[in-house]
Amino acid sequence: MTQPALHFVSCADPQGGHRMAYWQWGDPGSARVVVCVHGLTRQGRDFDLLAQSLVEAVGGELRVVCPDIVGRGQSDWLADPALYQVPLYAADVLSLLNQLHAECAITQLGYVGTSMGGLIGLVLAGYKDMPLPVPIRRLVINDVGPTLDPAAVQRIGSYVGQAGRFASLQEAADAMWAVSRSFGPHSPEEWLALSVPMVVAASQRSADGTRKVAAEQHDAPQASFLLHYDPAIGVPLRAMTPQDAAQGEAVMWSLYDAIVAQTLLLRGAQSDLLSAGTAQDMVQRGPKARLIEFEGVGHAPTFVPAAQRAVVTSFLLD
Repeated sequence: MTQPALHFVSCADPQGGHRMAYWQWGDPGSARVVVCVHGLTRQGRDFDLLAQSLVEAVGGELRVVCPDIVGRGQSDWLADPALYQVPLYAADVLSLLNQLHAECAITQLGYVGTSMGGLIGLVLAGYKDMPLPVPIRRLVINDVGPTLDPAAVQRIGSYVGQAGRFASLQEAADAMWAVSRSFGPHSPEEWLALSVPMVVAASQRSADGTRKVAAEQHDAPQASFLLHYDPAIGVPLRAMTPQDAAQGEAVMWSLYDAIVAQTLLLRGAQSDLLSAGTAQDMVQRGPKARLIEFEGVGHAPTFVPAAQRAVVTSFLLD
């Protein structure tokens, strides 16, 4: 399988509900499932190479499911930007898991979460009353933890939702690379492949019936591409106070300490979001994660390099 199948799940919210898109690789009738959840501004196609590696490793007898978290990719946008937060995202992934379980009963569940996706994973795996169809057996947390470096959070918040329109796919890819060099070395071809699902034709965005692009974005008729996410996803991040951050950190540590799944923690050795000290705390606390660091990478590993994919594949499928 060289392309995933696109599906949707209906999710609840205070404004009446929304649809979340997800990309499914492998055997839709498999009882073995791995869910891969992306970072703040990304989308489910980030995991194309990892999903293919996982499916190939077991001869196709696996479902790998990669959602576009609401506000990103093919998923709906929310009317209230304040709802773009981890609790709603975790509820949406729970709805997804319940739908997958109803279609074909899950007996083994693995989870991979990059950055924001890792925080969602902490909620799903650590909240004792989370009504998962089956417990998460193996958990991969990619370059994130309960304690986040404030300067890195500020850096990310400074560019989320600030990009405009682009005359070409290559121009959009170059703009994304300018703020994503910490992902580590990628060839131009690799970066372009990661960038294609990250943009959408402006004509499609303005007609999608969710949120209209800002009026000023229509002032450049020669531009034809937009980033494929709601600019408002950054609103809660920029509104966060130091008190909010401290409370969130305490909650996340309590969730992490409650995790019983076997846990693999990945870190870019030059990460500015997940400090070496926090990573060591995660090795010693809670599920006592196994830590692997990737040299020459910051925030966050992309699973494009074969060596990164091999680490995750062997852990999840062992």
